Amino acid sequence: MKKKFRFNYLSIAGVVALVTAFTTISCFGQQKDPWTQKQLLEPSVLASQLNLPEDQRPVIIDVGPAGVIKGALAAGPAEHADGIKNLKAFLKDVPKTKEVVIYCGCCPFTKCPNIRPAFNTLLSMGFKNSRLLDLSHNLKADWIDKGYPLGDQ
Repeated sequence: MKKKFRFNYLSIAGVVALVTAFTTISCFGQQKDPWTQKQLLEPSVLASQLNLPEDQRPVIIDVGPAGVIKGALAAGPAEHADGIKNLKAFLKDVPKTKEVVIYCGCCPFTKCPNIRPAFNTLLSMGFKNSRLLDLSHNLKADWIDKGYPLGDQ
């Protein structure tokens, strides 16, 4: 007497979902970045924007350990609650359509503990023109060594 084998589609879907999740975590090891390629801002572009009249410049916020870029507000490291609290306070009265540029530059993007929580905060607050300064190596290599304007200039 042969037994009929019945597929339980719910169980198969569950197994497929688990395998997919495990493969994704194993292969990539981290979650997807919250910004798109279009939301990255080249340092040369921001450096040129610093020459615009003040009301036309983006809001620039340092979400790392030191405020170095000319005109930047220093929120402090966004990996800490106080850094996020300061970021929110700086943006409290800023129109949601204003360009807001955040940066850290403490280390390469792949290792930075500050940019992801800060960028997610911008998104959760509803900012439509959120940008991340493309300091993919670090602040020194991608900004200071290129002679772009610093805070005391």
